[in-house]
Amino acid sequence: MKADLVKAASEVIPNQQILVNMISRRVRQLCLGHRPLVEFSPGLGHADIALTEIANKKLTFESTLGQNGKNEATHVVQFPGIIVSKKIAAKEKAA
Repeated sequence: MKADLVKAASEVIPNQQILVNMISRRVRQLCLGHRPLVEFSPGLGHADIALTEIANKKLTFESTLGQNGKNEATHVVQFPGIIVSKKIAAKEKAA
């Protein structure tokens, strides 16, 4: 990815997590054969095309936070650690 395109797209979408998710989804679409929304020069990768689309405000996102009737803040649920039982560990050693 080109640094200038990342900077331009970051100005449009300041949240890096949302930006990464948008680029990822758009790259998948482009790989499946969807047409780019902007003109591009040959040799640009799919991620650069996605960044250009975001920088040109051809792609946007809509937040659904608080639209389900609740004004609660989002909370993070921690994933439990991996617990390996002795039986599974013994099977792996035997294999």
